[in-house]
Amino acid sequence: MFNFKKEHNHKIYRSFSAFCFLPTAFCLLLISCTTSDLYEKHVSLPNHEWKNEYKPAFDFTIQDTTSLYKVFFVIRHTEKYRYKNIWINLYSQPAGDTLHKAQYELQLATNEKGWLATGMGDIYEHRKELTRPVRLRSGTYKLILENIMREDPLQHVLNVGIRIEKIK
Repeated sequence: MFNFKKEHNHKIYRSFSAFCFLPTAFCLLLISCTTSDLYEKHVSLPNHEWKNEYKPAFDFTIQDTTSLYKVFFVIRHTEKYRYKNIWINLYSQPAGDTLHKAQYELQLATNEKGWLATGMGDIYEHRKELTRPVRLRSGTYKLILENIMREDPLQHVLNVGIRIEKIK
């Protein structure tokens, strides 16, 4: 009778192990099929205002020069944000190079669809693609965001940031 219990407990342990292993393996498989984030950072804006003179800077390092990368602008705002778009300058300085400037008008809403973002309550987050997939040189990069909207300060903006995705 003692052997039966030991054998029965061993069967339960094997069933439990298989039960735990399969969901874990499935989750790992799903994670491995998605893009891998290289870098994402946001800065909170005091009083939910983005003043024109405030230019947040972001530094990140590239080591893998064989992969392609996408650069995104991230903005979180409340439903009280008054515009369907935002104008920004993106200054970029690759390792050992000079500062480059690019201007973007990014659409945040349409009359038909409303906010083109994910939302929760009265807060919305946009991830707006700034570049097509590009190959980057190795080294440290600096990106600087500048708000160039006419309203100064730009009201109801909670935070802004940069996201760099490595394309697999």
